Amino acid sequence: MSEDIVLELENIETCYGKIQALRGISCTVRAGQIVTLLGANGAGKSTALRTISGLTRASSGTITFMGEDITGMPPHEIVELGLIQVPEGRRIFKGMTIRENLELGSFTLKDDVERGKRMAHVFEIFPVLHERQHRDAALLSGGEQQMLAMGRALMTKPRLLLLDEPSMGLAPFLVKEIMRIIVRLNQEGVTILLVEQNARVALQLAGHGYVLETGRIVIRGDAETLRRDETIVKAYLGE
Repeated sequence: MSEDIVLELENIETCYGKIQALRGISCTVRAGQIVTLLGANGAGKSTALRTISGLTRASSGTITFMGEDITGMPPHEIVELGLIQVPEGRRIFKGMTIRENLELGSFTLKDDVERGKRMAHVFEIFPVLHERQHRDAALLSGGEQQMLAMGRALMTKPRLLLLDEPSMGLAPFLVKEIMRIIVRLNQEGVTILLVEQNARVALQLAGHGYVLETGRIVIRGDAETLRRDETIVKAYLGE
């Protein structure tokens, strides 16, 4: 395994009961990349992220993170290695303050000084969270909840960030803001695996992409090549 490979999936198959959701997928994410998984609803994109993060168990195949086999490893141990998922739908803790949500994201940190540094960094990236840190997270707008979900993930200082549909349900101006933040995080050294229904936006951000169809990877390549691929254009870019 090359030293710059952060994540590698080899022939991963995942089933929900008798239904096979992933069918032998293999892909690679290298350090510093933004890689995107594209596909229609039900193609297996979210299942792929859940399988990587240990929330759903692979039926067969191997998942390697930073040179370590994490196949079948419990999710909390995967988090401790620095592989963090921001789930679809944000999944913030309502009834708790914004600050309390962020503190929950830092459960792997033992050093209070480091926790404070991470909190300050999150507040610098998301000023609105700093301004409203003592408010109930339930009072945030959809875009602000997405920022909180991302901020919570950043509290762990991730080595790889899995983002599941970060633009879902957001107004266009908020989509631009979320994507700007994703680029910034990547420039700060966070490697990102992005699942995004908006293929045009995803291919503008990513350097490399994979297209899933009924649980199989059917197309792969650099983002520029995918943007020119006639199949991608017709199926996902609406042209």
